[in-house]
Amino acid sequence: MILKFPPALRIEWSDLTGVPVVAIASLVVTGLVLSVRPMRGLQSLELVAFDRMVQLRPQATPDQRFLVVAITEADLKKQQRWPISDQVLAQALANLQKAKPRVIGLDLYRNFPHEPGWKLLTQQFKAPNLIAITNIGDTESGGTPPPMVVPSDRVGFNDVVTDADGVIRRNFMFGNTETTELYSFSLRVAQHYLASQKQWPQAAWKDYGEVRWGQAIFTPLQTNAGGYQNVDADAYQILLNYRAARDVSPQVTLTQILDQQVDPALIKDKIVLIGTTAPSLKDEFFTPYSSAAWVNNPNMPGVLIHAQMVSQILDAVSGDRPLFWFWPEWAEILWIASWSVVGGAVAWIMRQPFTLALSGILLLGVLTGSTFGIFLHQGWVPVMTPTIAAVMTVGLVVSYRAQQAQRQQKTVMTLLGQNTSPEIAAALWSSRDRLLKSGKLPGQRLTTTVLFTDIKDFSTVSEQMSPEALLNWLNEYLSVMTQEVQTHHGIINKFTGDGLMAVFGVPVPRTSAAEIAEDAKQAVACALAFGDRLRELNPGWQARGLPVVQMRAGIFTGPVVVGSLGGKNRLEYGVIGDSVNIASRLESCEKDRHVDFCRVLIAQETLEHLNQQFAVEAWGPLALKGKQQMVDVYRVIGWQTPDAEAIAPALNSPTLVTIEMPQEPFVAQVDTETKTVDSH
Repeated sequence: MILKFPPALRIEWSDLTGVPVVAIASLVVTGLVLSVRPMRGLQSLELVAFDRMVQLRPQATPDQRFLVVAITEADLKKQQRWPISDQVLAQALANLQKAKPRVIGLDLYRNFPHEPGWKLLTQQFKAPNLIAITNIGDTESGGTPPPMVVPSDRVGFNDVVTDADGVIRRNFMFGNTETTELYSFSLRVAQHYLASQKQWPQAAWKDYGEVRWGQAIFTPLQTNAGGYQNVDADAYQILLNYRAARDVSPQVTLTQILDQQVDPALIKDKIVLIGTTAPSLKDEFFTPYSSAAWVNNPNMPGVLIHAQMVSQILDAVSGDRPLFWFWPEWAEILWIASWSVVGGAVAWIMRQPFTLALSGILLLGVLTGSTFGIFLHQGWVPVMTPTIAAVMTVGLVVSYRAQQAQRQQKTVMTLLGQNTSPEIAAALWSSRDRLLKSGKLPGQRLTTTVLFTDIKDFSTVSEQMSPEALLNWLNEYLSVMTQEVQTHHGIINKFTGDGLMAVFGVPVPRTSAAEIAEDAKQAVACALAFGDRLRELNPGWQARGLPVVQMRAGIFTGPVVVGSLGGKNRLEYGVIGDSVNIASRLESCEKDRHVDFCRVLIAQETLEHLNQQFAVEAWGPLALKGKQQMVDVYRVIGWQTPDAEAIAPALNSPTLVTIEMPQEPFVAQVDTETKTVDSH
């Protein structure tokens, strides 16, 4: 069978190694992901992953340097007003000052009187350890601070920065205008607390650069830090490192302070933050903990968020909890590309769907585990972006492999003339990795049964028909014969004009005696079926004025070598060996001895595998063309039947068949019990 191998079906070097495939797939996917990334297409996923990692990591114990004085719903009910009066607030501050706190941070706006008690409150605001709040608002001056607070270094803004989903993940520490330096409330509180320990920042915040402060180096957040992409990182912001979901520090109520029911030890030398926690006042925000199922209240009061911020600064300066760090942009790109390559390599190596699925799960587990491990060491690196890149690369490589497998399947089917039975095709395809080496089917030695056919007196027939009519007639004839070959699990190796060569037992090796015998049986049954089909075709052809013909078949069972023959641009699936020659010579042997629509000749080597399932006529040892040794030849009459004289299929009882031949008579006595044949 000689086939022109189209370039589209050739298997090139790049098809046989995963290196260029994985590299190209990774390059394409990484480029696509990086092109989407600046448009914040993946930022929301990274923020969700950030929140999940915050929820999963161990929470720190309450910060004992703090005491939060919460104004609760019960406090509001008792005071029966909001805002609470200056007198009540002044009394609370006075009670706190008796216990000598180091810093008091008042997270309540007090820009104008709430009588009674304004003068009393003014006196309390003169305390050097009291930090008040203001709001940046819409003015460059930073809003209106409490008028009685002097100097301004005891005033900080309590504005917070939220992400697009409303979650607070950043600590807005410092802002700067042409006329005003804007310190945050948490930064002011931390500065006053640490000043008593003689720890001051070593650089000016207004330069928006690195600021060394104790054990920490504060670096302003960049627009592309971690999972952020083109985020608004103006002014001086850092990523907020939450301490806990709720219990940031010990907490008491305003009523307890007013009634002096709090142990002074909870206040002495501590940071005291006063603010509202009553839900009705709506001073609450979403945090990374808000989406956790185990959090009862998804919102966190503003005073607790400021406590988180102050605690972060103190821990960073003392070295207890380092600040978050980030990779530079080039490192993140390398990180994403690396996981894309790993995903592609896994998809290329793992060929079975089950192992690929398990490997994919393991890959994602290693990726998320590595990212979470880095997060536990205060590093925020992208996790969803490399995950998407890895999954996309896996999909791309798997798609390529599927397309490659389709090409290989088409290649194999083309090499086999697309005339295999479904069973042979399925067996072949399941062995494709072994069969396809360097774009060829490697040579292998098999025991097969070869079948040749030819039309009797075809030259005379062809002279009587036009080429066009002859071609159409031959196609009709060969189509029917091809169908029979497929039905009997053989393959068409090549067409010989008016005949064909079929092989039974390729390309998958048939090693057992039972398998070889089955191939021989199928070949003989196929040849007999040719005669049956020819009996059906001839009347129709005769009615249409087409030739009525007979055919010959030669069958031999023996060793052959099969594989691809040819070069890069032209290949054929070759079946080579003396067995092929003998089958061909059997077909053309003694052409004049033709007594049926399809004369079927076999050799002794085939008869030995038929297990007496067919009635045969011995022609004796014959000298075949090109052969030095004689070959024992038999004509297959048909299937064995209970009716010996009819000589039809399947033997069920002892039968004696005597056939007069020009040579010595042949008698075949067949015993159904012993399954033996005696001939003389």
